[in-house]
Amino acid sequence: MADQSMTNQDICLAMLRDNDRDRYLACLLSPEDKRGALAALYAFNAELARIRDLVHEPLPGEVRMQYWRDLLAGSAHGSTEANPVASALLTAIDTHRLPRQTLTDMIDARIFDLYDDPMETRTSLEGYAGETASALIQLASLVLAPEDAAKSAEAAGHAGVAQAIAGLLLLMPLHRHRGQLYIPLEILAATGLDRDAFLAGQDKQRISAAIQAFAGLGRDHLAKARDVAIAPAVFPAFLPAALASNVLASAQKAGVGLFERSLQQSQWRRQISMTLALVRKKV
Repeated sequence: MADQSMTNQDICLAMLRDNDRDRYLACLLSPEDKRGALAALYAFNAELARIRDLVHEPLPGEVRMQYWRDLLAGSAHGSTEANPVASALLTAIDTHRLPRQTLTDMIDARIFDLYDDPMETRTSLEGYAGETASALIQLASLVLAPEDAAKSAEAAGHAGVAQAIAGLLLLMPLHRHRGQLYIPLEILAATGLDRDAFLAGQDKQRISAAIQAFAGLGRDHLAKARDVAIAPAVFPAFLPAALASNVLASAQKAGVGLFERSLQQSQWRRQISMTLALVRKKV
């Protein structure tokens, strides 16, 4: 009989290979005995991140998110064994004593994705990133080396914001098509734009300035992450964030051009970047 945890690990890794190739590679570059828990965390994150892609209205999305809330609260609907990601996540929580509240906060932050309300301020953006990307880095750090995780919490905070902004820049053409806006309104206002003017895409000079300022915010956080020591044992948790630098720099050069062409590097270049980051221990 196959070991159930290995079966769940394989399923989580397969899901990441299809939906989040960078975190899939980060799992493969992590210690083998930590891989299952990391795959479960990353697969859970991928499940939350793709809910907006699977639903046409917010309410069905909220129902899907409530499933995960109930699971974390210990009131799952039906057997968790029927959901390999849920089963693997609970195993990771129990094995590594992960804080359920942090995972619940991650779900709550993702509700923003279901609606088309604009991000109001830089502080609200940083809060969103902190409860999603930064929290995921910190949870992965707890899996890798709990005694070192707290020492790297500040770096996780800044790296997560940089990573989140890079991800939002990559998705900006899709978000604009949907009418979603993650660039804070206060950044738009500083460049003489409002939500409608940005989404309309006509004022290319000011839109470029807003995108460049948004990417600059990400670069500021990445610089702060680099100024803080990251314990080597937890560095694999930071590997996906190591890809942010290229995206942020490319966005500052491209400006409004990112609506027309992808800033994403090829898979093999991203693999090399993550491998070099692991060797150098630098995001």
